[in-house]
Amino acid sequence: MEIKIDNLTGPEIAALIREHLHGMTLNSPPESIHALNLEQLRRPEITFWSVWEGQDLLGCGALKELDQQHGEIKSMRTSSQHLRKGVAKRMLQHIIDEAKLRGYRRLSLETGSMAAFEPARNLYARFGFQYCEPFGDYIEDPNSVFMTLEI
Repeated sequence: MEIKIDNLTGPEIAALIREHLHGMTLNSPPESIHALNLEQLRRPEITFWSVWEGQDLLGCGALKELDQQHGEIKSMRTSSQHLRKGVAKRMLQHIIDEAKLRGYRRLSLETGSMAAFEPARNLYARFGFQYCEPFGDYIEDPNSVFMTLEI
């Protein structure tokens, strides 16, 4: 697996982000969807990576700088054709390593509270993330859970 910074212009990544956004609409009410579209992911405070195996796009993830000591994980997604191959684990470790290189002291995320998001919550918990209060611009929402990791 190769992880590389992605400029979000390729058709493969556009399709994966569409799949990601569609999945959010199937599992979350509109007011509780915090996933970003391609244009929003191109903001300068966000670094976006894609995971490849040869010509196959396996997944993606992003890191948003909230401030000089705090980052937020965004757009973690494994392609539906490549589930259970360790893609999310590799991407999450890459993001944590990058956050450490940047000197962040904390890494946080928002994900869904519904059963469909249980595998994601379990992955984050295995990496040491703990449940926390809303951070940044988020507000309390029964459809969201917030997790954080001190690094």
